[in-house]
Amino acid sequence: MHTISKYTKFIPYLYFLSVIVCWFTDVNKLEGISAYPILLFGIPFIWQLIKPSGKLNFSLGIVFVCLSSYLILAYLADILNIVDWSESAKRILFYGGALVVGNFVMSLWIIRNSIKKVF
Repeated sequence: MHTISKYTKFIPYLYFLSVIVCWFTDVNKLEGISAYPILLFGIPFIWQLIKPSGKLNFSLGIVFVCLSSYLILAYLADILNIVDWSESAKRILFYGGALVVGNFVMSLWIIRNSIKKVF
């Protein structure tokens, strides 16, 4: 059990790295070489896996909580019909729902790790 709890602190970083790799793969199929700057988003997460930093950890958590909260507000606006969305935008909102919730949970997990002084 101690081994599992030892490695659970790395789950949020691996989640965000997997999202970045999937995003890169999808864009690379369509755009080609212009998709490579997407891989730069993975540098802070790889850095946290190699050489953890408390300040970077907290900053990543806050930034992604803010971005996820903004996307959750978009979902609430869609549910309450505040904004009239096109059909393609509604489809993107539907498919991205799990991603938004996952991002929010993982960013809260990162903040929890930085508050608990795990690193």
